[in-house]
Amino acid sequence: MPQHSPRLRQPPHKEMGKITGFIEYGRSLPILRKPADRIGNWDEFHSPLPVDELTKQGARCMNCGIPFCHTGITLEGSTTGCPIHNLIPDWNDLIYREKWHDAYRLLSLTNNFPEFTGRVCPAPCESSCVLGINDDPVMIKEIEVSIIDRAFEEGWVFATPPEVRTSKHVAVIGSGPAGLACADELNKYGHNVTVFERDDRIGGLLMYGIPNMKLEKSIVQRRMDILAQEGIEFRSNTSVGIDISVDELQHDFDAIVICSGSPKPRDISIVGRELHGIYFAMDLLRENTKRILDGIDGAATIDVKGKNVIVIGGGDTGTDCVGTSIRQGCKSLVQFEILAKPPERKADHDNWLGKVRHFQVDYGQEESTAIFGSDPREFSVITKRFTGDESDHLTGVETIEAEWSGGSLREIPETEKLWKADVVLLAMGFTGVEKSIFLDDLGVKITGLNTIAVNENKQTNIPKVFAAGDCERGQSLIVWAIADGRKAADGVNRFLTQ
Repeated sequence: MPQHSPRLRQPPHKEMGKITGFIEYGRSLPILRKPADRIGNWDEFHSPLPVDELTKQGARCMNCGIPFCHTGITLEGSTTGCPIHNLIPDWNDLIYREKWHDAYRLLSLTNNFPEFTGRVCPAPCESSCVLGINDDPVMIKEIEVSIIDRAFEEGWVFATPPEVRTSKHVAVIGSGPAGLACADELNKYGHNVTVFERDDRIGGLLMYGIPNMKLEKSIVQRRMDILAQEGIEFRSNTSVGIDISVDELQHDFDAIVICSGSPKPRDISIVGRELHGIYFAMDLLRENTKRILDGIDGAATIDVKGKNVIVIGGGDTGTDCVGTSIRQGCKSLVQFEILAKPPERKADHDNWLGKVRHFQVDYGQEESTAIFGSDPREFSVITKRFTGDESDHLTGVETIEAEWSGGSLREIPETEKLWKADVVLLAMGFTGVEKSIFLDDLGVKITGLNTIAVNENKQTNIPKVFAAGDCERGQSLIVWAIADGRKAADGVNRFLTQ
């Protein structure tokens, strides 16, 4: 059994937290460096709250009886609660009581990588907090990252290789959050795990998909070093199907887990798509991070310095493109969102746990407002065509306004507009797995949604082959990837020991 298991949960105190804490203390906001200060470098812009303030925030957890925060489900298409079932009220109580080491031990039971989720998870746990019905919800994400950061500072986090090894060997394809969580759990079971990664560095999405200012790569590498010390073998620069054949994997390993993500970007098929200056968001983000890590100066392949940039897509990836473009020194910035502008959040029963979008200002929009004087987002906008010059270089984007009615999108006549653009970044999400040699050679079944078909144990139609994360779930949250990786590891372990 893995060293960290939810079954090891310690019983909570009879009385949790401070009974009147949610009445006495308001919600604090995380400390972020001012936009004008942080855009001059690629350092993390997050700073920790003082310990006494974290203690008060832990006291706000109000012993609600039914803590929806740690029960992750999909409700009306949206994630509600924590998919990895973090024991949130328990460690909030421990922080209130200033028992930090106990809080770390409890957090580690369910979360393999709280230093990642505490930084980049959108915190569906907070949106399902019972206190959020009529007040600001309990601060959870900030407490989580504070626990793990202190644990590293105090030396509580260190390599703990399994005392006994089995004779079983498992190959994990992909080193993103799902692959790493699966590998970590399988290694704790005592199996011999090898992780294959096609990029030059281990980490997948964590390394190259999330900008450094949100998640510094030294933090990712720190965890990779621990996993390696615990006995996991990492093979970077290795493409399955090219550098190592599927036949070799099937011969050398007792089980295979596919954790290759959902990297196929959604494209747009309109006039002018072939023009120079139109890129997928991940191409920009990956190249930018790699240049930072490799210490490369000078012009990049995708360089937006001094250029008019338009980002198409309003999600996290679009926001990361906004923040990256600002740091590269773009001349102007606009972000298109096809959905209507959501309403401001109101605390009421109707909006709680439901599929209700609320207007939010993320770090990229905050920075754009500070630099250019306004939020870069344009809502209810449909991109109609790209315009270019005689050299086939992008010069502009033509749009039309739209309105939603009964779930349908309708163009509004006479609202066409031409926007000047030198660079367009497509950040419209992802559409499943990439067509690859190794998937064809393995013979796994692909669903109509372009994901790998699995059963409840994350097992594919090929008995010794499993899949976890975005490659079988579709584009989702890091916390779901970790949950899926853990579940796949459990399925693999039962398959190997049956």
